[in-house]
Amino acid sequence: MSCKRQLGDSENVKKIKKRNKREEIAKLSPLIEDEDVKRGVKEAWSQQASYSHGGLELNCYPFPHCIIRNFIQSDSFTENLKRELLELNFHEKSNDLYKFKQSDDLKKRKETHITGLRAAIFGQFRTWMGEVLGVDLEPTVDISCAKYQYTDVLLCHDDELEGRRVAFILYLVPSWEISDGGTLDLFSTDGNFQPDNVVKSLVPSWNTLVLFEVSPTSFHQVAEVLSEDKCRLSLSGWFHGPSLERPPRHIEPPLLRSPHLPRDETLLLEWLNPLYLDAEYQAQVQEEFEDSSEIQLKNFLKEEKFKELNEALRLAENKWTKCGPPNKRCYETALLESSPECVSACWELLRSEAFFLLLSNFTGLRLHYLSPSEEDCEEEVDEAQARETTGSPTEKLASKNTKGMHAYVWKEEHSKIQSTPVCVGELRRWTHGGYTLLHDGDASRAEYALDLLLPLGCSDWQPDFGGFTSYVANEEDEELLTVYPEENSLALVYRDKETLKFVKHINHRSSTLPIGDACMQTFFDFSFVYYE
Repeated sequence: MSCKRQLGDSENVKKIKKRNKREEIAKLSPLIEDEDVKRGVKEAWSQQASYSHGGLELNCYPFPHCIIRNFIQSDSFTENLKRELLELNFHEKSNDLYKFKQSDDLKKRKETHITGLRAAIFGQFRTWMGEVLGVDLEPTVDISCAKYQYTDVLLCHDDELEGRRVAFILYLVPSWEISDGGTLDLFSTDGNFQPDNVVKSLVPSWNTLVLFEVSPTSFHQVAEVLSEDKCRLSLSGWFHGPSLERPPRHIEPPLLRSPHLPRDETLLLEWLNPLYLDAEYQAQVQEEFEDSSEIQLKNFLKEEKFKELNEALRLAENKWTKCGPPNKRCYETALLESSPECVSACWELLRSEAFFLLLSNFTGLRLHYLSPSEEDCEEEVDEAQARETTGSPTEKLASKNTKGMHAYVWKEEHSKIQSTPVCVGELRRWTHGGYTLLHDGDASRAEYALDLLLPLGCSDWQPDFGGFTSYVANEEDEELLTVYPEENSLALVYRDKETLKFVKHINHRSSTLPIGDACMQTFFDFSFVYYE
């Protein structure tokens, strides 16, 4: 029996030696072990004050964040760590918020230096962090590796998720300049705890760790990487613990919806390609739309009108205002009172009564009281033909489409019970850095709606520039439809309550176009939403 015990002890010793050989614990900066430094950081953090000592710097504007340079003592350890990380499998990550490459969670990796750093962060550094904050941080720590290369980006967000208390990033980058992009940008916030402006940009540097407390105001982003030959490699994750108290989330007031303007078909005749006023062609459009719930109508405006509009939008007299906040959107909208006459006229066109009715003919939706209900579809075509000869101009337009699935005949009783169709619209200017993001309010406010996009000034726009509109299923990664900017092509998309949309971040590739190019690094679109 005694001999068996000795054998077992010997095997345990071998296992320990084997584990120690595989795991080389990272030695962290001596600052982490310095009790005076720890007290100084703890006191400053609690008082929202600044503190610095050697390679450690704490600053509380715009929210508490700490920078620790030379975080790992050994240069050879750090170099070997980088080598192990670059040998991992990375997955492309791309949605409304970000585009970069990420490894799987590093909790179970067996590589020597990854294991050693993980042990130091989960152990010594977690203990230090908990003592500084005066909270018990959980043993479980999220940690993964990310590679940001040319045009990769992580847009404005606050990191808030149940249980996250402290975020950290360890940079393993080559010599890095602010012109390379990839900075960690920190945002100020307004009175509604919404992000306002970038007030501080932290340039990544080798073996430097940045950490910050996750809070309702910890809005930050990874700026787009502009260098074409450098890789922004980092380890990042979160310590978990009790979350900070959060004030009620700010709810944006919805954009004002308006009924149609009383304009007749004269506007259509003046502006639109005659093909789209042909009754038979409208029936074809509707049939295709009803099959797929989306369609693109090319060469929609008359060529001379489109050219006039395109040139007018680039005039200096136009005034634009930035549209935010940056955790939801970033683009410019036109102040229409300053716009040239033809721009205002196109705006009126898209809000006109005749255009509402035309959209009904294109889609089969009830966007006008003259468009049919299900019962109307059973009416005789000769009623429509009679109205065409005796009715008002708008009624004549409604009766023209007597072929296909619907005969658009007005019935008095339906007009009385039907809700008034309305729309909301913007004239937007898109440049490098523009985007829209999905956010919590989108799903709760989602409705059945018809989206309209009419892009201008995008003749040389490429898909890899971004700026396209992506439709996705709520709470799913599945992309349902992508609408790319296409010159003078009217896009119509009908979406239900489970479908959301965003405009993909416009990246640096768009700004490499020659300045004399027709696209001029900028495009515009009329963006409208119509509700039955």
